[in-house]
Amino acid sequence: MKKSLTFIVLLFVVLLASGCSKTWQGAKKDTKDSVEWSKDKANDGAKYIEKKTD
Repeated sequence: MKKSLTFIVLLFVVLLASGCSKTWQGAKKDTKDSVEWSKDKANDGAKYIEKKTD
């Protein structure tokens, strides 16, 4: 009984740790992508304004 309970708890901890790691990596990637998207949109807007004012 004690061995099976220990195994289940250990398995749960391993699954939890791997899930959190993947979530954290995804959050970092999404943040980086949104920063790049914002930079691209700002540059596109600046180019549009520059083209219209010249």
